[in-house]
Parts: sequence; C-alpha cells; structure tokens
Amino acid sequence: MKEISIKQSQEIVDKWINEVGVRYFSELTNMAILTEEVGEVARIMSRKYGEQSFKKSDQGDLADELADVFFVIICLANQTGINLTEAFKKNMDKKNIRDINRHKNNKKLK
Repeated sequence: MKEISIKQSQEIVDKWINEVGVRYFSELTNMAILTEEVGEVARIMSRKYGEQSFKKSDQGDLADELADVFFVIICLANQTGINLTEAFKKNMDKKNIRDINRHKNNKKLK
C-alpha cells in the first residue's frame, strides 16, 4: 500500500468497518478496546526498553500494536465526527504557541 494521508486512513477504516466489520462497536466499547491496545504497547515497551523480561508467552510486534492503537483512534474519530487531519493541525498549532520555549527552557532536558 502506498503512503496514505490521515484523511485516507479514516476513509479506509470506515469502508472496512462497513464492509467487513459489519458496524462500529459502541464508542464506549472502542474506548475499552483502545485501553487494551495501549496496554499491549506498554507490555512490549516495558519488556524491550524497561526492566521487565520477556516471557515465553510474550509475542508482540510494536509496529503492529501501534497500528492497532491508530486503528481504534480512527474508529473513535469516525464515530464522533472528528476530522483527524484538522484536529492534528489544530493541536500542533496549540503546541507551537504554548510550548514555543517551554522545552528549550527546561533544565531537566539539558
């Protein structure tokens, strides 16, 4: 698959949900699924980059788990009528104003 925009991602997920997934789960169910997927990312991170060791039962691909998180975020955005491209642009504008010098002046980061 060639590179796709956030907007295209939202369209692809919506098409998949309607053709393969039958319908969206409720927003609350998707929030629970998102929490579960973030937990799977946390498990991999704690074992790969933290102090925990892998168990035989640990199978995990960080890229795949992050994609699962992204998929559920897209589902929630689609369900609630959020254009993620616009939301991301607005969020970056906010960060660029609010944090213009915040991190540069943080002595903990030097």
